[in-house]
Amino acid sequence: MGLRSLLYGPYERQLARTLREQGEVPCHIAVILDGNRRWAKASGASAAHGHRRGADKISEVLGWSSEAGVQVVTLWMLSTDNLSRDAAELDALLGIICDAVESLADDGRWHLQHVGAIDLLPSEAAARLTAAVARTADVKGLHVNIAVGYGGRHEIADAVRAFLRTGAAEGKTVEDMADTFSVEHIAEHLYTKGQPDPDLVIRTSGEQRLSGFLMWQSAHSEFYFCDAYWPDFRHVDFLRALRAFSQRERRHGR
Repeated sequence: MGLRSLLYGPYERQLARTLREQGEVPCHIAVILDGNRRWAKASGASAAHGHRRGADKISEVLGWSSEAGVQVVTLWMLSTDNLSRDAAELDALLGIICDAVESLADDGRWHLQHVGAIDLLPSEAAARLTAAVARTADVKGLHVNIAVGYGGRHEIADAVRAFLRTGAAEGKTVEDMADTFSVEHIAEHLYTKGQPDPDLVIRTSGEQRLSGFLMWQSAHSEFYFCDAYWPDFRHVDFLRALRAFSQRERRHGR
């Protein structure tokens, strides 16, 4: 065991203790699980192996979140842009994602919700995700949003469409809806409606952009960018993100 490994244990415990005693815990954490393919390339492994290692990390991070007192976690596992990937790679990736979500459902600790455009996914993947989510309907644990086939612009467009359809069903004209339209109408039709907006957004792999993730909901979120690829994301990295969050003065746009 190297010196770094020996030092990390006491450091991690001290960090966890400090956060328990002094830190403000985010209610909702959103995570961009980035870097699986680059981790695989650096390791000399296949992209599929990288995605599987990334999938294995999920339950571990959910356990850390639950222990910290987080109430909602959103995991961005596949974007709408990713749906244009090579068919063979996409099929393999969707299979890994579905296996991971089914494993989370079988765990019995997490209440799962799919967020994204389920209609854009291949029928088999959509059916597997829907069935896995349904099995957790009565689970009272950590609420976990599974963002598969998710795009921020697509979500806002879907919210507007839902608002228009609701108004039309109530017999309203386009002019009526335009005159009364407000930002609250968008919020009421988002995939995450009824949930608190994310307090903290974490992105792994060193990339420092949101790429359209939760565009509407993240208006007042704090951001934390971690250099580690997702499969290498450690508990100490998670605790550092929570520490960074607790040290910031949140203004909520004021």
